[in-house]
Amino acid sequence: MKTDYQPNALFNLQGRCALITGGSRGLGLQMARALGAAGARVMLVARKADSLQEAAESLKAEGIETDWIAADVSEEQTIVDLAANTLSRLGRVDILVNNAGCSWGAPAEDYPAAGWDKVFNLNMRGQFLLSREIGKHCMIPNRYGRILNISSMSGLKGVMPEVMQAISYTTSKAALIGYTRSLAAEWGRYGITVNALAPGFFPSKLTKGTIEQVGEDQLTQNVPLHRLGGDEDLMGSALLFASNAGAHITGQVLAIDGGASIV
Repeated sequence: MKTDYQPNALFNLQGRCALITGGSRGLGLQMARALGAAGARVMLVARKADSLQEAAESLKAEGIETDWIAADVSEEQTIVDLAANTLSRLGRVDILVNNAGCSWGAPAEDYPAAGWDKVFNLNMRGQFLLSREIGKHCMIPNRYGRILNISSMSGLKGVMPEVMQAISYTTSKAALIGYTRSLAAEWGRYGITVNALAPGFFPSKLTKGTIEQVGEDQLTQNVPLHRLGGDEDLMGSALLFASNAGAHITGQVLAIDGGASIV
């Protein structure tokens, strides 16, 4: 039986526009590089303009059409303005990667309410608000969209205090999984898929302190692949969920953690 199946075409993002928060470095920049290399036009968002400009220049040097907006995606009006600005400049957003996040370390018994609120405002509330704006003003009218939320392995299982004392971070990442599934169920009728990645430990600004304090050997001791995440380890999964290769996948969470969540 003949078929028109072309595996490369399934991952082709030519003509698509992607908005990536926390896109100036680390996991966000890694995913931006993957989507851009597949043909997407990329809009990077982070708080610091100098970091964004540096990231954009590195992507442009690789032939990726890139723009950037400096914005704090923990404030509602800023998010509303960001969505409007992005749609004005790109014309539309086909792919939204909600990657921006923060943490706050303290024992649960002494955890400050201010720390809890700061983490949830960015890690959960901000991701909802940006999805709401892009969904309402672009994806729902276009009857097409790919939303990728970045959760964490810690949202799938508890983290021992010897590794990390950040209960608001782990709770927000678990909440993001529930949000992903609920939004996928609600927006599937519009041709929008909503999925999540749950990375394990990757070297980043957010994890630098933990890696230095605990040590890479200790962090990977119970990881079946016995290593931390690398510079290309999110690329394939991000491209899967952002492209037509993942057209029939929604409401799912994929752990990119070397197997840490299964032991």
